[in-house]
Amino acid sequence: MIPVTPAAPDWFTVALASPVDTGRVEVDGTQIAYRAWGSASASGIVLVHGGAAHSRWWDHIAPLLAGDRRVAALDLSGHGDIGRREIYSLDGWASEVMAVAAAAGIAGPTVVIGHSMGGFVALRTAGLYGPELEGIVVIDSPVQDLTPEQQAARDARAFGPLRVYPTREAAIARFHPMPPQPTLPYIEAHVAETSIRPVDGGWSWKFDRAVFGQTRATPALLRQVDCRVALFHAQHGIVPPPITELMYDKLGQLAPVIEIPAAGHHVMLDQPIALVTGIRTLLSDWDHSLPAQPRS
Repeated sequence: MIPVTPAAPDWFTVALASPVDTGRVEVDGTQIAYRAWGSASASGIVLVHGGAAHSRWWDHIAPLLAGDRRVAALDLSGHGDIGRREIYSLDGWASEVMAVAAAAGIAGPTVVIGHSMGGFVALRTAGLYGPELEGIVVIDSPVQDLTPEQQAARDARAFGPLRVYPTREAAIARFHPMPPQPTLPYIEAHVAETSIRPVDGGWSWKFDRAVFGQTRATPALLRQVDCRVALFHAQHGIVPPPITELMYDKLGQLAPVIEIPAAGHHVMLDQPIALVTGIRTLLSDWDHSLPAQPRS
């Protein structure tokens, strides 16, 4: 039995009802699916989900960012309904991000916003394609460590062999974020409902277990990032202060560090409005300022 969730507020239902375009683009022989909001534009945002997640974690966030920008959210290969590979890599995912930006109708430099493992993807995208980007935003991504999803898979606490559930309701009832944290129930319910797919014998999760263990973020990701960078930190997230300081130093002490108060690691599940406010404020500043210069 799925527990009854409280009624969602108006802003959430309006966001989910916003017009959205869906599409696919082929990247190195694999179909990559994406969703996009707003009109085609010279400015835009690509939203990159974390490990074992998918594009629909951003359904309630993207419309709130799509005022005068085109906003796209992709299913990285190995995570959505389609797009499986034999080998997954940060380089491959970075190329998927850039292909989706072009296919979704973003004509100019893109802002790449990545959460958790998606932050590693954003950093690698900046390393490979920095001059083509307006900037990147890295949300609670612990460089020099495993993501919570990777650690849970390594410790066999989660993300083991994909279980098949007899009914859709049984699968949804087993959904919970990793690491566990409080969430807004109506958002968790939406994410849970969009995280499963029909398989032989019932229902299972969308992600491919092979995505774990093949990627790891090291300080090398922080070198030669040729675009603006901002670090978002969840107050109750998984990035300890020493790692934040390391990332800040390796990025040349130029990246603003922005804390989302009262947020757990999965910021879009518990503090979505604060997250959107932080992103909007940052991008407004980037629109009207020059990049900071290295300290002498």
